[in-house]
Amino acid sequence: MLELIDIHTYYGDSYILQGVSLEVKPGSVVAILGRNGMGKTTTIRSIIGFTPPRRGTVHFKGKRISGLEPYQIVQMGISLVPQGRRIFPSLSVKENLLIALRRNPSRPETWDLDRMLSLFPRLKERLDFQGNCLSGGELQMLAIARALMGNPDLLLMDEPSEGLAPLFVLYIGDIIRRLKALEGFSILLVEQTLKLAFGVSDDIYIMAKGKVVFKSTPQELRDNDEIKIKHLGV
Repeated sequence: MLELIDIHTYYGDSYILQGVSLEVKPGSVVAILGRNGMGKTTTIRSIIGFTPPRRGTVHFKGKRISGLEPYQIVQMGISLVPQGRRIFPSLSVKENLLIALRRNPSRPETWDLDRMLSLFPRLKERLDFQGNCLSGGELQMLAIARALMGNPDLLLMDEPSEGLAPLFVLYIGDIIRRLKALEGFSILLVEQTLKLAFGVSDDIYIMAKGKVVFKSTPQELRDNDEIKIKHLGV
């Protein structure tokens, strides 16, 4: 579904990603872990085209997307749940959802407003509320729902549990598992909460100083105290 091959990404003269390679198989959830400032969000930005890599390639469904504009990448079937949610504060919940609606011929069942509200009943109660009137958990629900309205084949999620109460973190985990099991979504997840990453992912990559330094299954990482202490501080 997604393959990064030796990508090198810079912010000006700052050398951030130093040869990152990873893959997301169809229907799988892949988590990227690491301390702050190690290149996780830059990896997401390199995929979606906000900060294109200077070297290396990104392939989506067998086609090269590195070098394309972000809107072209989205049109090919990738949606982003950005860090910090980035909801339009002056628009209502309904408007935030409808502005992102896009059909995808490759998905037989499309996400529309009614189907989305059945997945997030809390948003149905807030449909006419402006974005700046929602709680943190509700904003994260809206950010995920807005991304799904694009009917993507691949979902990029950047720190979806950030700043959320433990109950909402559990809820986000349930949503990710449902999207994978019932909808067949492929998901690339950047996450700090180990419990969430362990509970939803098929494969885990750990990043340090702009490089992938470890790859394993969740169980293998759970049992590897040396790696967890060295690269995750736990």
